[in-house]
Amino acid sequence: MSRNLLPLSLSATLLASAAWADVPKVATDIAPVHSLVSRVMDGVGEASLIVPSGATPHEYSLRPSEAAALQDADLVFWIGPDLTPWMENAIETLAGSATVSTLMETDGTLELPFRESALFEAHDHDAKDDHGHDDHAHDEAAHDHEHDHDDDHAKDDHADDAHSHDDHGHDDHGHDDHAHDDEGHAGHAHGAHDPHAWLSLDNASVWLNAIAAQLSAADPENAGAYYANATAAREELDSLRTEVNAILDPVRRQNFIVFHDAYQYFENTFDFPASGAISFSDATDASPARIAEIQNRVTEQDIRCVLSEPQFDPKIVAAVMDGSEAKTGVLDPLGSDLDLGADLYGNVVRNLARALADCLQS
Repeated sequence: MSRNLLPLSLSATLLASAAWADVPKVATDIAPVHSLVSRVMDGVGEASLIVPSGATPHEYSLRPSEAAALQDADLVFWIGPDLTPWMENAIETLAGSATVSTLMETDGTLELPFRESALFEAHDHDAKDDHGHDDHAHDEAAHDHEHDHDDDHAKDDHADDAHSHDDHGHDDHGHDDHAHDDEGHAGHAHGAHDPHAWLSLDNASVWLNAIAAQLSAADPENAGAYYANATAAREELDSLRTEVNAILDPVRRQNFIVFHDAYQYFENTFDFPASGAISFSDATDASPARIAEIQNRVTEQDIRCVLSEPQFDPKIVAAVMDGSEAKTGVLDPLGSDLDLGADLYGNVVRNLARALADCLQS
């Protein structure tokens, strides 16, 4: 073998390393968004996670490595300031040259208003029809995008660079907008819409398109891979929808209470409404009056299940259940115990369904 020729395996490694070096550096806010981005980047590159699994997104202090990931990023994908209000300033300060995609502002995203009452009524779940979202509308639209890497994919996201935040009217997220009672205003003072929108499979489908479009704009050489991955991921969401509905069908129409109001996108997607929430958000504590209201609902509706979350005090759930025969379960909307990567998103949704079904089964 000529001394000028490298072994085939080493040549392939060097070529892969060179291609990897040209892939955009990507930062994401929470694990489910990181998972969607990882799915689109599968086989091409990796994204960085800013808010570690198990941390509370609403309040978090960046570690040096996370600040560096933002500072080095070419692209940033995040839910928006309603979920991580502290991150807006961090992005503007550290990621000044990055293209920033605020997923809640992506065209086609379903946005649900906050529910202000401790007790939920059926009409709270009709917002999906108002937005014209049916189960497969996004899948049909997605195929039209698969080979069109130009203007249609640029959308409004491409304008979401670090200097476009003022255009989004963040000053309008007035801190008094939701001060309907002593408890509620602190829980969602940053906007009108519930930010837990990743629990809608329709939104995930829309965002996969937007993520592929932004990556392709920054890295045209790998555009084919990004769009192929996004298409495959949308097909996986269809299968996930079928799987989750099958998990929930045996326990449909049974009543349950959640710890904090983070699941209405999941409820909306699978037509499985909760009866109420102990707390408005994970940023507030439930007042004695609210706990009493929930306790009455547990008795009146024969609530079968009260669901907590990993990071919250189980004593609060115990207080709500005092005197009842309801079972308890644990929901984790962020996948804090799951391995990071492309599979996490599906496992988050799947595990929510399993935990709910297990808790409701007699």
